[in-house]
Amino acid sequence: MRFDLDPRRPEISYKLLTACVTPRPIAWVTSLSAAGVVNAAPYSFFNAMGHRPPTVTIGILADPEKGWKDTARNILDSGEFVINLVTEALADQMNLTCMNAPAELSEIQIAGLGTTPASQVAPPLIAEAPVSLECRTHTVVTTGQHQAIVVGQVLAIHVADRYVLDAERGHIDSPGLALIGRMHGAGWYSRSGDQFQLTRPAFEAWQRGERD
Repeated sequence: MRFDLDPRRPEISYKLLTACVTPRPIAWVTSLSAAGVVNAAPYSFFNAMGHRPPTVTIGILADPEKGWKDTARNILDSGEFVINLVTEALADQMNLTCMNAPAELSEIQIAGLGTTPASQVAPPLIAEAPVSLECRTHTVVTTGQHQAIVVGQVLAIHVADRYVLDAERGHIDSPGLALIGRMHGAGWYSRSGDQFQLTRPAFEAWQRGERD
């Protein structure tokens, strides 16, 4: 079946995209308000986009009536944020930070999380997260009346020591992180434990008929 996307029915576009583009990594974003409140919220329109310079993107959505949520507004105002990655063990606390808490109340407090100062930006890291990316806004691309893409330049990456296999070569125990991803529908997530490996083919070998 073909779906011709109708701008008058954005809810269908959202449902189709989130149901089909899975799993999506989760950016657990910490930001700082003008009043000094640390906000935390998960974003699943997120991924890494390059390494020269190292960049990530977050898709932020605004409520047609209420406007930008706290984290999105903080990023747009300050240009600084931290992306923390979510493990299965942190799923419940991450879920708590999804709630529509008032701007003056920190989701960090609600979820019972700790924070660690960042080295190059004002917002803190989530202490319990195994990986945190300190980011500064590189570019903001407005893609619609109620949405934008924030391209962040990664200034520093924090990885818990127990997951660093070889610091000099940048080798990380990725399976050991046990990160989760966002799936279809409300409340569905995936684990990253079921994996398989493929060897990237070379064209010359393919020409010779080597298929293994």
